[in-house]
Amino acid sequence: MRNNNICSAAIPFECALHKAEPKTFDHIERKKTLTGKLVSLIGTGSFLLAFFLLNTFSFRAVKSVLIALGLGFASLVNASTIALIIDDIGNKPEDIRAFSLPSEITFAILPHTPYSMPFSQLAEQQQREVMLHVPMESLSGKELGPGALTSIMPPEMIKEQLEQAHASVPNAIAINNHMGSKLTQLTLPMTATMEYLQTKGLYFVDSRTTRFSRAENIAQKYGVPSLHRHVFLDHIPEPRHIETQFKRLRGIANRDGLAIGIAHPYPQTLAYLSKHLPELEKAGIRLVPLSELMFDKQQQLAMNKAEEKESPVVAEDE
Repeated sequence: MRNNNICSAAIPFECALHKAEPKTFDHIERKKTLTGKLVSLIGTGSFLLAFFLLNTFSFRAVKSVLIALGLGFASLVNASTIALIIDDIGNKPEDIRAFSLPSEITFAILPHTPYSMPFSQLAEQQQREVMLHVPMESLSGKELGPGALTSIMPPEMIKEQLEQAHASVPNAIAINNHMGSKLTQLTLPMTATMEYLQTKGLYFVDSRTTRFSRAENIAQKYGVPSLHRHVFLDHIPEPRHIETQFKRLRGIANRDGLAIGIAHPYPQTLAYLSKHLPELEKAGIRLVPLSELMFDKQQQLAMNKAEEKESPVVAEDE
């Protein structure tokens, strides 16, 4: 895990642009490291087997097999992964404080805000992954802000809104929903959204602002890579609540192998994360860019599809 140590918010924004430090995360290097560890466990004569395992299946799948076999694989068994997203970036100059967090953390930048473009550029200098944080209609009727998608928009207008929003955060590789408890339940708007993402090669993260969301299912139907949020860290922006939610996130990662958390650039949140993120590595949990979880999921889906093709088809009773 790295800390970028950008300027404090009191220092001019131009200073931060010059001090952005690139991250060094490399998926290929991770594969090499894991291959080496596998070789040390199953014998130096089995390098090809180790290489095949880690390049055919996801890390999580290999880890599960090793656990099932009872191998003493502590360094990998404990290597669960967490991805963090900081939402609502772009409205305030104080949001720059978030750039001091490790560059593995993804920023979800609101479109058409005063700092959409400059923060997008700063994230690019850090080689930090950026998402487009798209306002979507909520059941509460709260004000959405510029670039919002609503249920009364025809599909072509939704796609046009997304195109314009993406232009304000041009290096976004994905979108997630800002609010959206109403819109993510509706088939037509979500279909238009996924059609746009499919043509642009972007992926989707469901913020899960409602348990009735259909967004991820529709994304999968249209071949759009998708993930969803597991924990909101700071729905109540108080240190005790943030700590409770952070522990929940760690628990899910240890149980399932991965977890996705969403937080916001609140001073309390940034202070907590700056202090406690280093604990992840000590606990054997890796903080990873969101795209790594997406990569592993796509590998797992591909493996599942291959297994389905090989399995005999059993007719259902009518």
